Amino acid sequence: MRPLHYYLVGTSGWFVCNGIQTVMFAWLVTIVLRESPSMVGVAQTAMLVPAMLLMLVGGSVADRYGGRRVAVLSQVAATVPVVALWVVLSRDSLTFGFMIGFAVAMGCAQAFLTPARDGLLNQVAGRHIQRTVALVTLVQFGIQIVAFLVAGQADRVGGGPIVLVQAAALLIGTVALARVAVPSITAPEGSSGSAAGTLARSVADGARTVMASRSMRLVVLQNFAMGIFFMGPYVVTIPLLVRETYHGNASDLAWLSTANAVGLAAAVCVLLLVGEVRRQGRLLLVATGVGAAALGLAGVGLEFPAFVVCVGAWGACAGLGMSMARTIMQEQAPRDQRGRVMAFFSFSFMSSAPLGTMLSGLMVEWWGAERALVVCAVAMLAAISAVGFASSLWRMDARELREAAAG
Repeated sequence: MRPLHYYLVGTSGWFVCNGIQTVMFAWLVTIVLRESPSMVGVAQTAMLVPAMLLMLVGGSVADRYGGRRVAVLSQVAATVPVVALWVVLSRDSLTFGFMIGFAVAMGCAQAFLTPARDGLLNQVAGRHIQRTVALVTLVQFGIQIVAFLVAGQADRVGGGPIVLVQAAALLIGTVALARVAVPSITAPEGSSGSAAGTLARSVADGARTVMASRSMRLVVLQNFAMGIFFMGPYVVTIPLLVRETYHGNASDLAWLSTANAVGLAAAVCVLLLVGEVRRQGRLLLVATGVGAAALGLAGVGLEFPAFVVCVGAWGACAGLGMSMARTIMQEQAPRDQRGRVMAFFSFSFMSSAPLGTMLSGLMVEWWGAERALVVCAVAMLAAISAVGFASSLWRMDARELREAAAG
C-alpha cells in the first residue's frame, strides 16, 4: 500500500471514533443525563478547552518529533478514556462528572493528533495538494456517515457496544498510521536548549509565519468566527433543539449528523470533479455565507424533515469552505513548519469554539434554541461580510498564492 492509503486508513480510525463520539456525547449529556442548556454548554466546552490550550504545542511537538510518531501516540492515548467510558456504561454508573473528565481527556488527545495528522498529510500528498485535501476530506466524512449511523443504534442496543466500536476503530487506525512511510525527522535548527524554551520558540515561529502571510491571516480570522457561530450551534444548540422542540433521541441526532456529513461529502465530490479551484478565497467566503443562511433557516420552526435538509445544506457549504481554507494553509505553509502552521489553523477554530459552546448554551436558556440559531447565523453573516469587504481574499486565486509562496 502507498503511504497515502495507510494515511487514509489510519485517520479513518479517528474519524470513526469522532463520528460516534459526536452523537454519543450529545446523547449521553443531553438526553440520558438530561442536563440543562448551560450544563450542555459546559460539557462541550470541556471537550474543546484542552485543544485550545495545547493545539499550538501539539503542532510544535509534531514538527520536532515527527507527525507519524505523535499521531500514533495520540490515538493510543485516546483509546484509554473510550475504554473507561465502556466500563462506566457497563456498570450503569454514568455521571456528569465522568463525562467532563472524558471530554477533557479526549480534547487533550485531539490537541496533539490534529496538527500531527494535518502536517503528515502534506508529506503523503505529492504535488496535487488541493485534490488530495479534497479526497481526504471526502474519505474522512464518508466514514463518519457510517459512524453516525452506528451511533444512532444506541437507543436500541445500548451505549456499551457502540463505544467498543470506537475503541476498535482507534486501534486499527493506530496500526495503519504506524505503517505510513515518511522521511526521518531531524531536530529543527536552533533546537538546543531546554525543551520548554524550544517549544516556546517553535510556537512563536509558527504564529509569526501565519501572521506574515496575508492569505493565511485572513483564513485564520474567518476560522475564528466559525468557531464561535458554527461550532456552538452544532454541538450545543442543535442537540437541545432535538430534545426540546422535536422530542428526539439518539437516532434523530444521528440523522442530523449524517445529513450534515452527507452534504459535506457531496460538496467535496463536486470539488473533485471540477478540479483545481483558482478563486479559492472567493469560494471560501461564498460557501461560508450561504452556510450561515442555511443555519438561520433551520431556526425558523420547520418540520423535522425540512430541518434535516437545512442542516445538510449547511454541511455542504462547510465542506466547500473547509476544503478551500485547508488548501490555502497547506499551500502556503513552509516545509519545515507544516505542523505548526496547521496547528495555528486548528487553533484559530478551537480557541473560539469554547466561547461558542458556552454562548450557545446561555442563548438557549435566554431565548430558546430556535432563536439562538438565527442569532448565530446573522452574526456569522456579518463576520464573513466584514472579512470579505475589508480584505483582498475575494480577489486572490491559486496562482497568486503559489507565486507568493515561491517568492
